[in-house]
Amino acid sequence: MKQLWLDFKQRPLWRKALNIVSALFAVAGMAIIGAWGAYSLGLTHDRGAADRNHRSLLSVAELDNLQHAKPTQEHIDELWALQYGRLAALARHYPENARLILKAAQHSDDPLVVDRMVAAARIYMEQNPALDSLADRIEALLAEVPQCQRRNVIPWMDNPEWQLLKQAILHDSLLINRAAELTGVEARLIVGCLIGEQVRLFHSEREKLKQHLGPVLALNVQSQFSYGVNGIKERTALTVEQHLKDPSSEYYMGRQFEHLLDYPDSTDQTAERYRRLVDYGNHLYSYLYTGCILHQTMLQWRRAGYDISDRPDILFTLFNVGFKQSVPKANPVAGGSRIKIDGREYTFGAIGFDFYYSGELAEAFPFSRHRFTLPDHSLTPEDVKLIQQGITDCRRPDYHHEYRRDTTASPTIAAPHPVEPPDPFGIDHSRVQPL
Repeated sequence: MKQLWLDFKQRPLWRKALNIVSALFAVAGMAIIGAWGAYSLGLTHDRGAADRNHRSLLSVAELDNLQHAKPTQEHIDELWALQYGRLAALARHYPENARLILKAAQHSDDPLVVDRMVAAARIYMEQNPALDSLADRIEALLAEVPQCQRRNVIPWMDNPEWQLLKQAILHDSLLINRAAELTGVEARLIVGCLIGEQVRLFHSEREKLKQHLGPVLALNVQSQFSYGVNGIKERTALTVEQHLKDPSSEYYMGRQFEHLLDYPDSTDQTAERYRRLVDYGNHLYSYLYTGCILHQTMLQWRRAGYDISDRPDILFTLFNVGFKQSVPKANPVAGGSRIKIDGREYTFGAIGFDFYYSGELAEAFPFSRHRFTLPDHSLTPEDVKLIQQGITDCRRPDYHHEYRRDTTASPTIAAPHPVEPPDPFGIDHSRVQPL
């Protein structure tokens, strides 16, 4: 070996370099051949290992077997109660995980999703007797309480008509949220006023509107005395517009809102105001006037020294009774129009309050920390024109013309298979004459 080293040292530099390169190629070749041989013999295959938590992972999958093929609604409700009980126990030890699981469960229709997620989380928990004991105690307490047969604690929301009304409101969610943005009012407050008015109309003309709301899933639009889906009187709408322009008014909302309800291209503001409110195809202006009424009333009370921005029940009541009865005072009481539903009497303010804090439609109309805000900039004439362009040209009676049947017309024979009339109220306009 020593002789080889001495021979190598005596060689010329170019030959030394050649020998080194040749040796490196030889080593690389042997490594490649060795790796190929190991792969061919299967020596590199990773056969894996059993996860130390395999029993917990299996338990999560096996929970599916606990679900009935066709569970009844009562059984599903009972399962949800148990899931939330176990989640409450988890929240005492791992609140962040409980919050995430609750958020996910709210978007799931699987009554066992919480159980599966809790079981998955427990893979990384050490033995926790306190958590297990708390979960068992909650489950035992729930087992002692019989399942209530009523779906909703709020009686008027337990009616099937409420489910239809919710869908109709969701159809207008983009318009409602747009109006909320333009008026600086929480969308949920505007919806509370809308629900109070729609529930009042529905139960005052129940048989008539039941045929309309169900098949069409559309909101009822008034066209006499009070206008639009929110029942706004013409005089009230005019007053709202005047408040927007008057900086000395106790209802003044600020320069940002002055041009919100302008009439940039109209020569007849009275007729145009009516068109805005009685619009079967686009309810945006109904929601804009509603938002302004809420905002202006809140400012009136705040300037008098009373902040009702955190009192939706009072705001709904004042929307219903109007500006004339809005008198700031220390201890306001919710109320308004009386509405009788299935033998039980409510008030307009209570109906709106029930909805506001029920959690219904919270995904489309979430709760805001600040119910009243100011927009980033004042509306330009172009902005106002864009809002104005949203008015549709669908059929409506002319301004100050109400529906009256022509009693002199000869009766017609109904067709054996009647066709659904285009008017949402089922009115045959060929037999209607204006006053």
